[in-house]
Amino acid sequence: MVALVGICGSLRKASLNRALLKAVSETLPEGVTMRLLDGMLELPIFNSDLAEPAAVTALKDAIAGAAGVVFAVPEYNYSIPGGLKNALDWVSRPPPSSPLRGKPCALVGAASGMSGTIRAQAHMRHMLVFSDSPCMNQPEVLIPRAHERFDAEGTLTDESTRALLQRFGVAFTAFVARHRT
Repeated sequence: MVALVGICGSLRKASLNRALLKAVSETLPEGVTMRLLDGMLELPIFNSDLAEPAAVTALKDAIAGAAGVVFAVPEYNYSIPGGLKNALDWVSRPPPSSPLRGKPCALVGAASGMSGTIRAQAHMRHMLVFSDSPCMNQPEVLIPRAHERFDAEGTLTDESTRALLQRFGVAFTAFVARHRT
């Protein structure tokens, strides 16, 4: 059994990226599960003067206990959302004991426009260098015009996207296996 965690960079309940992460979890190969983590709203703005809040400890524990992490990365102003950056700031400290250190990661993203979060994912990859987190490069999951691929309840309705997510799940499972220590 391979246990993954999924972290959505959007705080909106009806987010296309949350729907995408749910669709990823539904298309994973047999023997692979993904628990979706919420709670970024509970994280205070990172401040190294503060004692580690319980929500940060819970997030770190969930990441530490997972074989890999799938981040759903929305694009805000050509980069990642502030809440996701804040979560990375908390989880990456202290650097030597960060649960992201060496943890296999993968990125997915959905947008209503044509870019499919390509710039945000590029920034996110760069940020994961700090924690020495190997990040899967292919297949890329950059979903443009996502509002046309999900119904009003957030259910994936597009079969080509479903096929991409199935390929992604198989590839990430193999990526995680290659990076197990």
